[in-house]
Amino acid sequence: MIDIGKIMECLPHRYPFLLVDRIVEMEPQRIVGLKNVTINEPFFQGHFPGEPVMPGVLILEAMGQVAAMMISQIPEMKGMITYVTTIDEAKFRRPVRPGDQLVTTAELTRVRGRVGKVKAVGRVDGEIAASASFGFVLSRRLTAEAEE
Repeated sequence: MIDIGKIMECLPHRYPFLLVDRIVEMEPQRIVGLKNVTINEPFFQGHFPGEPVMPGVLILEAMGQVAAMMISQIPEMKGMITYVTTIDEAKFRRPVRPGDQLVTTAELTRVRGRVGKVKAVGRVDGEIAASASFGFVLSRRLTAEAEE
């Protein structure tokens, strides 16, 4: 289990764009992460007020962040940032609403050097909410030390 503190060490995202709350399973090629969706999310103010639905692009972003957590744990990838290069076969099957828990399972399907592919599925209450394949590229982090 990886908590929010460790997630913040691995991912460069911060509020309101950090969309992973916890990692509950991790294997070398597979990961499961959670996003607790609450009515307090800033996007619900303007995205279908009165009928709040999590925007599809943010569902994909949450799924991509879970995948990035898996990639960041590969020893030769430590300290690198994962950038999404492609999103293929994205499908939305059901809305994600306040009170839902988006459970994302991501599997690494290919890695070659700093480039790879991941398949991810986001579920709510066991039902598929969204699925997609992500292409990614890894880049070294820019830090204050590197700039000096």
